[in-house]
Amino acid sequence: MPTLKLIRDRGDALDQQHLAMRFAAGDPGAMRDLYRQHATFVFSLCMAALRHRQDAEDATQQVFTRAWRSHDTYDVTQPTGAWLTGITRRVIADVFARRARDQQAAEAGADAQSRHEAPQPTDALVDRVVVQQTLDALGPPQDEILRLAYTEDLPLKTIAERLEMPLGTVKSHVHRGLARMRESLEVHSD
Repeated sequence: MPTLKLIRDRGDALDQQHLAMRFAAGDPGAMRDLYRQHATFVFSLCMAALRHRQDAEDATQQVFTRAWRSHDTYDVTQPTGAWLTGITRRVIADVFARRARDQQAAEAGADAQSRHEAPQPTDALVDRVVVQQTLDALGPPQDEILRLAYTEDLPLKTIAERLEMPLGTVKSHVHRGLARMRESLEVHSD
């Protein structure tokens, strides 16, 4: 079984590399495939940061529009998910800047002390969404074990007892889960 997974992982990597090369070359079909692969992720980042569905939808469209317009500058050695995450962060920052300008214009006549500026996006918010989605992608039982260990701060022995698993199995799941998360997060980092 491990051999089959290794072959599938290599095939996926080759498919991703082929998609990246097609996209950089300006293949419209590659843009469609890239959108299908990453639209949900990009939208969830936008929604988490902007907290308004229409703004998140507009921002998602802007991300892919910007990506397509700059496809010729895309470095095929860089993971597409990481590249799109960087574009998403810039688009979100632009939306917050526009909101702040709109708010300032609306409050131009108001007293400066009563002015409330829109909260600025932080990389921490985007990072939290990425980590949450990475945990979700792990699947059971690794996602549950890591959540218990790191969000509830439970000792591994307590987790093993709660889940009725041997302690060594829990430790193995933590080790493998963290390794898988590290790989996935490296793909989404700038």
